[in-house]
Amino acid sequence: MWGLDSPLSSFPRWVLWFFKNDRSRPWQENLQPVTKFNTVEDFWATYRHIKLASKLSSGCDYALFKDGIQPMWEDYRNKRGGRWLLSLARQQRHTELDRLWLETLLCLLGESFEEFSQEVCGAVVNIRTKGDKIAVWTSEAENQAGVMHIGHVYKERLGLSTKTIIGYQAHADTAAKSNSLAKNKFVV
Repeated sequence: MWGLDSPLSSFPRWVLWFFKNDRSRPWQENLQPVTKFNTVEDFWATYRHIKLASKLSSGCDYALFKDGIQPMWEDYRNKRGGRWLLSLARQQRHTELDRLWLETLLCLLGESFEEFSQEVCGAVVNIRTKGDKIAVWTSEAENQAGVMHIGHVYKERLGLSTKTIIGYQAHADTAAKSNSLAKNKFVV
């Protein structure tokens, strides 16, 4: 178990980002870094002082990414990657969203993906009217062994039933689609 002041990993730091959709501003201006941390104590202090994901307004996102990687497809460390995407029904916001988002964060910070943890860039939770989404972003969509390992561990850690399917989408495929319904490259 982590000691209170132990550094999380060999990675430098993590950055928590907040996005609030304001259509009168360019997309990148809506994305703001909130804080950086590299200890468990600082993570919990941050987590306890921000709104739970389920309390955010529709159109808002949280993103937790390794320091130096911006939570956008265009960042060169994300360009060749993709994301494991969990789509939630509207009613799950009040029953499951916060637990699933926290477990996602703990997977990242605790390097739950073993030797493939370095492939993980970050995670995003999107709050939307039609249904929320949580995604774990990886750096290399063509690394099938790494992507599949991350997907299997992630699904298990979230405690999802075997009937629940989560899909992996390459960012290049998602960016090419106008309606964000990219085809899954892999599923678990």
